Amino acid sequence: MLIDKIKKKQSNFLFYGLTPPKLDTQEERILSIANKQIERLDGIDLDALILYDIQDESSRTNEPRPFPYLQTLAPDVYSDQYLQGLKLPKIIYKSIGKFTAESYNTWLSERTNTQDCYVFVGAPSKEQKISLTLQDAYQININTHSHLTYGGVTIPERHEAKGDEHKRVFDKMNKGCEFFISQCVYNVDNSKHLLSDYYYYAKENNLEMVPIIFTLTPCGSLKTLEFMNWLGIDIPGWLKNELKYSNNILAKSITICEDIAKELYDFCTQKNIPVGFNIESVAIRKDEIEASIELLKTIKIMMDK
Repeated sequence: MLIDKIKKKQSNFLFYGLTPPKLDTQEERILSIANKQIERLDGIDLDALILYDIQDESSRTNEPRPFPYLQTLAPDVYSDQYLQGLKLPKIIYKSIGKFTAESYNTWLSERTNTQDCYVFVGAPSKEQKISLTLQDAYQININTHSHLTYGGVTIPERHEAKGDEHKRVFDKMNKGCEFFISQCVYNVDNSKHLLSDYYYYAKENNLEMVPIIFTLTPCGSLKTLEFMNWLGIDIPGWLKNELKYSNNILAKSITICEDIAKELYDFCTQKNIPVGFNIESVAIRKDEIEASIELLKTIKIMMDK
């Protein structure tokens, strides 16, 4: 069971991340998309399927979004109504800023018997006006003695800028988070800096470490590369050149992702840091989606060995 594995702070997690279809998608098309997704993942030994709750992040940056923002189906609705055929535990992202305190309490009360896990995310920027903050939600969870198993997001780029991401992780652990999923990783040094500070802070303060799940994403076009850059994913200049000038950008990115996974896995294993990987495709192009499935299988083999 996923929840048992999380609570025991085990390692070798393998997730696959999906974004639900756009909100205005016709019912017949939603069913077709869901069936295709189920078919792709059938037979792969995953710990869980992640379903994202997409937010409008335009307030985070002044740069124009390479792809237009379109609202998607709520991830828990998509899971409950369309992905029942996929017999996998689900990790549902929830954007807390979409709630009021009252609606969040109601939502929470409806999930007393759920086997799903959750990742709560706050507003993309301080400029975005919201009714409920991430800290508010954590406090409600504590006050209501919520039995939900939930985690948080960790951002290696933020650690590189501020140097305190490991303390944010432990602070969120004190508020109930039992695992963390990173933003997509293309700068392995950022992630290793975070892991090192996470490990030594835990050691110095006699604290347990919870699983850190690193997200890996294939890049199959310059447009995807532009979008990843817009999302705030730190891709070193030399690595951008390797992708831009490659004869096959998708194959090159897969090799890079595999190398990153091995380096992070070895680093965590040597320090007994519970670790795992989440594979996703930020693009909807068929070749990039299929490449993400192949990467998923490769990472599975690597961890099994």
